[in-house]
Amino acid sequence: MPPIPPGPFAGRTITELAGELRAGRATATTLTEQALGAIAEPDPALNAFVTVDPGAALAAARQADAELAGGTDRGPLHGVPVAVKDLIMVAGMPATMGSRHFAGHVPAADAECVARLRRAGAVIVGKTTTHEFAYGPTGDRSANGPSRNPWDPARMSGGSSGGSAAAVAAGLVPLALGTDTGGSVRIPAALCGVAGFKPAYGAIPVDGVFPLSQSFDHVGVLAGDERDCLLAYRCLTAAGTGEIAGTGEDARPARVAWLDPAGFGPCDPRVTHVVAAAIGPLEELHLPPGVAEDMRETYLTIQSCETAAVHAARLAEAPELFDPEVLERLRAAALLPGWRYVRATSERPRLAEAVRALFDRHDVLALPAVPITAPLLGLRETEVDGEPVGVRAALLALTSPWNVVGLPALTVPAGTVGGLPVGLQLVCRPGQEDLLFEVAARRAGGGVGSRL
Repeated sequence: MPPIPPGPFAGRTITELAGELRAGRATATTLTEQALGAIAEPDPALNAFVTVDPGAALAAARQADAELAGGTDRGPLHGVPVAVKDLIMVAGMPATMGSRHFAGHVPAADAECVARLRRAGAVIVGKTTTHEFAYGPTGDRSANGPSRNPWDPARMSGGSSGGSAAAVAAGLVPLALGTDTGGSVRIPAALCGVAGFKPAYGAIPVDGVFPLSQSFDHVGVLAGDERDCLLAYRCLTAAGTGEIAGTGEDARPARVAWLDPAGFGPCDPRVTHVVAAAIGPLEELHLPPGVAEDMRETYLTIQSCETAAVHAARLAEAPELFDPEVLERLRAAALLPGWRYVRATSERPRLAEAVRALFDRHDVLALPAVPITAPLLGLRETEVDGEPVGVRAALLALTSPWNVVGLPALTVPAGTVGGLPVGLQLVCRPGQEDLLFEVAARRAGGGVGSRL
C-alpha cells in the first residue's frame, strides 16, 4: 500500500510552532483547525484516532489565543495541538481503552498528565487508538480496528501506543501522549520513524491512566524528534514547572557504549548495521550471562500476573467482549501460580544491580529499539537472522528490560531498512536524562521527519 501523504505538522518542531504563535504568524485556532482537517482526511485509512472532539479543541485553542494576546504565556506547549492515547483519561471525552468493555465510557476527570498538559496550554484534539487494554506490542487488536503505519498502511504501527505514533509520523499532530509498560511508546515510535521517550519509573504520574501492570507502567511522549520529547517531558514533570529534578550533574560529554543486541535475542543484521552507523563507533558491552533471559522471564511473569488481576472480574463476567487474541492471552496469564510472581518480584533487585554495573564507566547505553522492521498487520511468526521468532517476542526483546529496572529510555529515528524506519534506543540512569538527549541530538542523520 502507498504511504500516507504528510500532514501539516510533518517536519515542524514545537519550537518552530511556538515561534510562529508568538510572532503572530499562526494562532492556536489555525493550528488546531489544521490538525482537525488533517485527521479527518487520511485517518479512515490510518485509524490513528478513535475519538476527536472538534468543539472542545477549538474552544481550548481560542482560550490559548486569548491568553497569549493578554500576556499570559504558559510555555512552549501553549496553543500546540496534542493527541492522547485512549488509555489516558480526558474529562468529557470517551475513553474506551480499545475495548468493547468500555464502550460509551466518559470519564469526569483528567488524568494528572493531561491536567499538566492543560496547565501548559496544550490543546487536546482527540484520543488515539490503543491495542486493547494496551496488552500487546503489535497495535492491531482494538475494538476500533488496527492503527496502521504511515510508511506502509499494510504494516503494523506497533503498540500499544500505535495510534499516537502513527498520528505524529503522519504529521497530524506534533506531539502525543502514550503509555509504556514493556516498550509501548518506543516500539511504535521506532516502527513509525518518530521519537519516543519513556522516562524513569514514576517520573510522570500514572493517576488517571488505566493500568496494565502497576510495576512497569510509565507515561511517555512521542514527537518528531528528541528535542520535542524533551520539551514535553519538562512540561509533564516536577508538577509542570518545566524542571527535571537531578539532571545536568556535570558538564562533561556523555560517555556512550554500544550494548550488543544479540544478547537479548536475534536481531536483523541490517537493523544492527544501520543503528550502529547512526551512533558511530563505540566500546561494546555485553550483559552478564543469563541476565537477559532472567529479565525476560521476570518481565513476562510480573506483567502477566498483574494484568490478569486487573481483568479478573471482566474475564469471569463478560469474556466475550474481549478481542479473541487478547482473551486467550489473559486466560493464559491467569493460570500462572502466585509463587512465580513472588519469585520474579524478588529477582528485580539483582537484575537492577547487574544493569547498574553497565553504567560504572558509561552514562548512556545505545542499542536498537526493535530488532526488526514493521511486520505486516496480523503477522504473529517471523524469521530474524535465520531464526524463527514470535513477532510479539521480537518487538519486546530490546525495550522491556528497561521497564523491569525502571530506567529512562529514548528511541529516535536512525535510518531505514528496506524502505522502513528503524530506531536507535538510548538508555541512562535516572538523573542523567540531559545526557541522554544530548547523545540523541549528536547522532548521524538526526532530525525531524526522516520520512517527510
